[in-house]
Amino acid sequence: MKLPTADFLHRLADAADRETAARFRQTLETSTKPKAGYRFDPVTEADREAELAMRALISAEFPDHSIIGEEYGITGSGVCQWVLDPIDGTRPYLLGIPVWGTLIGFCEQGRATAGMMSQPITRERFWAHRGESWLKTGNATASLRTSACAQLSDAALHTNSPEGVRRNPDVRFDILDDSVKMTRYGGECYAFAMLAAGHIDICVEYSLQPYDIVPLIPLIEAAGGVVTTFDGSRPENGGRIIASANKDLHAAAISVLMQGR
Repeated sequence: MKLPTADFLHRLADAADRETAARFRQTLETSTKPKAGYRFDPVTEADREAELAMRALISAEFPDHSIIGEEYGITGSGVCQWVLDPIDGTRPYLLGIPVWGTLIGFCEQGRATAGMMSQPITRERFWAHRGESWLKTGNATASLRTSACAQLSDAALHTNSPEGVRRNPDVRFDILDDSVKMTRYGGECYAFAMLAAGHIDICVEYSLQPYDIVPLIPLIEAAGGVVTTFDGSRPENGGRIIASANKDLHAAAISVLMQGR
């Protein structure tokens, strides 16, 4: 079975970067997709063209692999599947804020085994391949490691939007928020990358799709972190997701979130 190399992940990111970076902070026609609970879920030509560019490379190199992408759905079948989000964070992309990224994931028999987050404006690539997690900034490359934070009282917590907190009153985010050192919002996929890099300790999200999380799972796990659903299951199918710097912190955070359930 032919598997992708790390170099191929970078080729995909290069193709996507050409489409996204050239259109960043430009005037773009924007449409919206229906999404439960949201009045505006934007998609742009940058999203569509970046996904098409990656799909073309994958189909040429791995014609027997399936692909699932945010803009064009599922094509093909088989035990190997690519999972693509051409722009994770289209809202900040439209606002000119560089916390968006291109997410590229690879699954074998339903398990995420390789992934990348590319941010071309900051010139950063976060990727995981063969059990190792890396960051390339410009010409410098360094391995990633999650933080050693073991106490909630010392932890930095992130969730993307207060909307998720309001829409999930059964989840005790309020108690977790009160238990940690600080809570921040709005980091999109960049926050998960910062968890892998050791700067954020816990990320909580309420309604992720596979293409939102699959590419980030190997990145965090290879750096020493933990990613699961709120009930402790594998996260590849998305849903309610929590990522933490280590097992002890993960268990403590889930215990707080699920109080009273």
